[in-house]
Amino acid sequence: MTGPRHSVEFADPGEARDLAAFLGRLVHYDRAAAVRLQAAGTKLAVFGRPPAFDVIAVRTALLSKPYEHGLDHTLDTTVSAGELLDSLDEAAATGEVPEAVTGPPWAGILPPRGGWRPEPGLPAPAALSAAVAGVVAEFRTRAARLAPEARTRPELDRLGHDLWSRPAGDTRLPLRAVHAAQSLGFLRPPAPAAPRETAGAGVDLLAAGSWLRLRTPYGSVAVRLGGLGGLGVTPA
Repeated sequence: MTGPRHSVEFADPGEARDLAAFLGRLVHYDRAAAVRLQAAGTKLAVFGRPPAFDVIAVRTALLSKPYEHGLDHTLDTTVSAGELLDSLDEAAATGEVPEAVTGPPWAGILPPRGGWRPEPGLPAPAALSAAVAGVVAEFRTRAARLAPEARTRPELDRLGHDLWSRPAGDTRLPLRAVHAAQSLGFLRPPAPAAPRETAGAGVDLLAAGSWLRLRTPYGSVAVRLGGLGGLGVTPA
């Protein structure tokens, strides 16, 4: 028998709407996607892993009041992204925390909470978007040149890995992280009213240990230089 679900109340409908957009993109890539939720005080952090990119994406949302459920004042659980998305009421700015699921391996390998420092060499957002478009075009051109018998999944994965492992500008950040940020809606022109928790922020690159973090006003993409293990990076 499962216990009662507990709810979260967002600071405004926009916070719920932006979180719903993020969850919707994750579910688009993987209908069985899971997300790890961490909440303390009025900040909810949602971690997900879009399967094609070997990165961890982070979207935060502001709550209307400090998180509290009975005697619990913090939240740390892994849940179904689809169930969380279905629970969101954007107009009411509320949502329910689904029952916990068995966490995938990446959920235990999250980026550090602190210790981040600026990393130089990141191109401007327009140049980052152009670089992603260039790699997508190059992948399609080179794939089309392959003989039909050579256009196998392993060969396409190898080609995609080589292309997306290229660095962004003069940084150590692989372009697959930039592609992930763009695909998740993080790399786009700022809205007239930026999210409150990142108002005034731009696009920058941070480093902490073996992690790099591409931070934008709409969310972050973190990549571990040693890799998270697992999945291919064929462009979509």
